[in-house]
Amino acid sequence: MDSRYPSIEMLAERAKQRMPSFAYDYLTGGCFSNINLARNTKEIRDIQLRPHYLRDFNGASQQTTLFGKTYDSPFGIAPVGLQGLMWPKSCEILAKAAKQHNVPFCLSTVGTASIETIAKITEGDFWFQLYHPAENVLRDKLLARAAQAGCKTLVLLADTPTFAYRPKEIKNGLSIPPQMTLANILQIATHPRWAIEQLLAGSPEFKTMKPYIPDGLNMQHLGLFMNKTFSGRLTEDKIKAIRAQWKGNLIIKGIVNPEDAEIAIKLGIDGLIVSNHGGRQLDSGQSTIKPLAELAKKYSDTVTLMMDGGIRSGADVASSLASGAKFTFLGRAPMFGACAMGDQGGNQVLEIFKRQLQQVMEQVGCEKVEDFPKHLIN
Repeated sequence: MDSRYPSIEMLAERAKQRMPSFAYDYLTGGCFSNINLARNTKEIRDIQLRPHYLRDFNGASQQTTLFGKTYDSPFGIAPVGLQGLMWPKSCEILAKAAKQHNVPFCLSTVGTASIETIAKITEGDFWFQLYHPAENVLRDKLLARAAQAGCKTLVLLADTPTFAYRPKEIKNGLSIPPQMTLANILQIATHPRWAIEQLLAGSPEFKTMKPYIPDGLNMQHLGLFMNKTFSGRLTEDKIKAIRAQWKGNLIIKGIVNPEDAEIAIKLGIDGLIVSNHGGRQLDSGQSTIKPLAELAKKYSDTVTLMMDGGIRSGADVASSLASGAKFTFLGRAPMFGACAMGDQGGNQVLEIFKRQLQQVMEQVGCEKVEDFPKHLIN
């Protein structure tokens, strides 16, 4: 681990120095007034854990078995769109780090590396998050490519039924359709390392979607095409159709209430990721930790419950596990690493999380990650 940046906050500061402001704003911004973005981390950190100091302790293991596979730690890398805009090749950087640390990497449909590239990097050991296409023909093509590449876990996105109102993205020209402003060009000029890396990597593209995008579209027309191509709202019929043809694990991401959880479970879903899209969709919504705790009371023995949103440290992972999550996912934190340190950034972040979580486990006397709920102070 690089001792210059031993926390996610320090990596975020370094990333901000290296990135054009429009890219940093895209990474860090929420929607409306960023209220739910801040609430995510704050309410995770309201959780308190009870240590046991006078009991026998045989050491702590972070190993976690999820859908029949054992991972080295109870956290993975969440799907993030347009990673290559924030730092060139960051999608590939984080996939390599996940493989090296034996934790799951989840690729977004709108990521900047293709299904096939990530499959090669991870040797087929990756998850794929599907933005549901408006046309079933495209849906079936994407599912077939994921299965052929070795993907065994499909994540259906439920929490983006509409494009969010994100003021910073509108100001920076990154809304739909996107546009490059004079301010953006000046920002690029004052961040030569980012500009050189981007030049070497090539312009960021939706690589998984590239075979289906007409040639020659400018930025504006590409944005309009993507807007027409995807139907954000997930329905029972859409889930049924995918469950009927997808033979692997099927997860729904974005569930925050018991009514939706009931529907998903009845449709044969294997797991739920409690998520609010990193606070980027509904400012007046709940944080992720509170609905997680409520859903865990009712469904922890019925379906695999996971969580993302607001997790910035190993201690946050511990609090999430204590609140009922079987596994957690990291979105912005790994991106801060890639943007701050390039090729070494993914390893830095995962090492930070592993060391921090290990310290918490040893401090409270938790030998296995599944025992964290025993340390929760209600």
